[in-house]
Amino acid sequence: MNQLKFRDAASDDLAIIVEIYNSTIPSRMVTADTEPVSIASRQNWFYEHTSDKRPLWVIENEVKKIIGWVSFQSFYGRPAYDSTVEISIYIHQQERGKGFGKEILQYCMEKAKGFGTKTLLGFIFSHNEPSLKLFRKFGFEDWATLPDIAVLDGQERGLKILGKRIA
Repeated sequence: MNQLKFRDAASDDLAIIVEIYNSTIPSRMVTADTEPVSIASRQNWFYEHTSDKRPLWVIENEVKKIIGWVSFQSFYGRPAYDSTVEISIYIHQQERGKGFGKEILQYCMEKAKGFGTKTLLGFIFSHNEPSLKLFRKFGFEDWATLPDIAVLDGQERGLKILGKRIA
């Protein structure tokens, strides 16, 4: 397997982060956005991830090409939930299906403890079997199903919340 490198995202990385994100929209498997987002619209989101507790990492392969990114997002925005974090993983379309998700999720689980995370959550569409399989492989359990809460191209889709205690 290739050796991946994780680093804090820099402002210069925002264009590739948005490009990777936008590449997932047509599949209707990963995001509830139905139209591409702009770099400008993601500026505030980007700067919300400048703390050590809620990082935004880009993932580089051995030739320093960015193949994906990971963000950690506060759950529900209330202090009592501070140790609960939603993790989002996005992989460049040319790099999907190569097993990188396993390496990325493993790395994130190991590092999350270091910034006070006790519980990791994944919000995954019910029809996104590859992502559900990946998270379940690492011991994430189905904690909630929100049936038919999203409409993508006229089709209702459910959302699963998978969770795992890591500390």
